[in-house]
Amino acid sequence: MSEDTYNPVAATEADVLEAIEPDVVLDLTDDAADEESEEVTETPAWLKPGKWYVVHSQSGYEKKVELNLKTRIQSMDMDHSIYEIVIPMEDVVEFKQGQKKTVQKKVFPGYLLVRCEMDDDTWFCIRNTPGVTGFVGQSQKGQKPTPLSRKEVETFLSAKGDGQDAPKRKAPKMEYDVGESVRVKEGPFADFNGTIAEINTDHLKLKVLVNIFGRETLVEMDFSQVAKL
Repeated sequence: MSEDTYNPVAATEADVLEAIEPDVVLDLTDDAADEESEEVTETPAWLKPGKWYVVHSQSGYEKKVELNLKTRIQSMDMDHSIYEIVIPMEDVVEFKQGQKKTVQKKVFPGYLLVRCEMDDDTWFCIRNTPGVTGFVGQSQKGQKPTPLSRKEVETFLSAKGDGQDAPKRKAPKMEYDVGESVRVKEGPFADFNGTIAEINTDHLKLKVLVNIFGRETLVEMDFSQVAKL
């Protein structure tokens, strides 16, 4: 092909305008931009690329571990396979000094959720991050961790509340005992079973040992959130 051959790809906008009739109006609006301006529905967490895994750290150091992991992902150029790190939180309404405040609390202290493509490189990057003590669901050395199921992803990533007062409930009876097994009725741990570890009758609160990701975790909840088995 000669160098004088017209190449439509290389043509400028001015070339196009010169070639058309003067009374023709050319619409150069970017249709794609219009489409992007429309409201986009967020992709559900379980449909995003990669799979979700549970990483265990020391309780109280989750934010530090999150920062360490993000720094390590950048330094090792792993953002193409480690996509997202989440510390599941929920909004809790508390009364302090007579004032109502909405505070965020960790749904399960000591755990982070990581969305990634699991292979030897991503495993090495995450596992050797300072503060990470291991993956949940890895029963044998050298075995790849087990990803969360769709139901688990939906449960643990939708735990954040709206900060509104919970509807008033009928006062529960004081009929629980330490060591008793109960079923969680509501909240992010609905349908989980646990064992009562502590009872606070003044505030109608229970501390329940719930098996989360294969580990016993102490969770505080209202009397009305549990039921006898």
